[in-house]
Amino acid sequence: MGKSKDFNGQPIFNQLIKFIDKSEVRKIAREHAAERYVKKFTTYNHLVVMLFVSLEGYQSIRETILGLLANAHKLSHLGLSYLVRRSTFAEANKRRSSTVFGDIYKSVYQKHAESLADSRLNDADLKRLYIMDSTTISLFKDILKGVGRNPKEGKKKGGIKAHTIIKASENVPCLVRYSEAVRHDHMFLKEVFNLVKGSIITFDKGYVDYAQYEALTQSQIWYVTRLKENATYQPGKEFDIPEDADSGVLKDEEIILYYGEGKQLKHHSRRIAYWDSENNRLFEFITNNMELEAEKIALIYKKRWQIELLFKQLKQNFPLKYFLGDNENAIEIQIWTAMLANLLITLVKGKVKKKWAFSNLVSIIRQQLMNYINLYGFLEDPEGSWREVIKQKKLKYQNSLFPEIKGAYF
Repeated sequence: MGKSKDFNGQPIFNQLIKFIDKSEVRKIAREHAAERYVKKFTTYNHLVVMLFVSLEGYQSIRETILGLLANAHKLSHLGLSYLVRRSTFAEANKRRSSTVFGDIYKSVYQKHAESLADSRLNDADLKRLYIMDSTTISLFKDILKGVGRNPKEGKKKGGIKAHTIIKASENVPCLVRYSEAVRHDHMFLKEVFNLVKGSIITFDKGYVDYAQYEALTQSQIWYVTRLKENATYQPGKEFDIPEDADSGVLKDEEIILYYGEGKQLKHHSRRIAYWDSENNRLFEFITNNMELEAEKIALIYKKRWQIELLFKQLKQNFPLKYFLGDNENAIEIQIWTAMLANLLITLVKGKVKKKWAFSNLVSIIRQQLMNYINLYGFLEDPEGSWREVIKQKKLKYQNSLFPEIKGAYF
């Protein structure tokens, strides 16, 4: 019987990490002096082992080492020349800065950004749209300050907040910052000023900061968010609203928002009242862009849901419930590698023509991670190997019936 066409000389894991440039990892390691006092467990080795943890879904260092031992004869394919000890692994998670892993994520993202863009997105405004939000990861130890009130009984759990920006044309984070869970979201607004002039960004009411909104206007960066119920403002010029009966726009006007001590400072904005007939709900949007159509503003805010789906995807497929270290650095390393694993699988998904649910891709890769399978060949034609088996069985059966003409026609 012939070999399966899906056989590959490298495990699936190796095919995933080919998206990572080893020379770039070494460069980042040098910039952060990440190899100081290191004998064997280099930054690249550390990265590969942590990706192994994320992709396999391991929950402890002991479980990780056993998983590596079970695949000891395949580790050379991954560039691992030796098996790390538990103590060395734990020490590396504590000592090697999580910033190194953040820069590696950024490097992989930037290198493959073009292949992440959705070619079906034709709207020029949505192509320059960014979405910002945060998600909180609860910790069972009081490593970082948690959110909410102190419980009457027991100790409040710690928590880490991942402040994230994504491009609407992609589905992976392009910028991430971590903070204690109690840190207010609006503190992250300063990162928005890194966007290019003319960019549009949308976020929820948790980022309210009128002083920052005014600074965004001066930088020609356009925001779209919702108006807080207790906002103090003065209505001004009214804009024409669509006459289309199906339009949900009820009001479109220029407003002045007051803020600062004694409400003496002013921010010129635009208020749009919009009726969402699908959910029977009234929304009040504000933006510093006076040119876009009111319905486009509503559409932009609706796109904000995209980042919520990304957080759901990350938490469902790479659940961060158990950490390999009880310090902030180790936790951030594990979050960065989970995001990198998500990015690698997203890149695979983009290269395959056949439509796959992301969760199904993760399941296949997780189950077959260290097996020698041509990942792309299998994903394009999952039943191809089985058809080859049936074909070989039929050929063998025909040859057994007519041994005298074996090889004459087949």
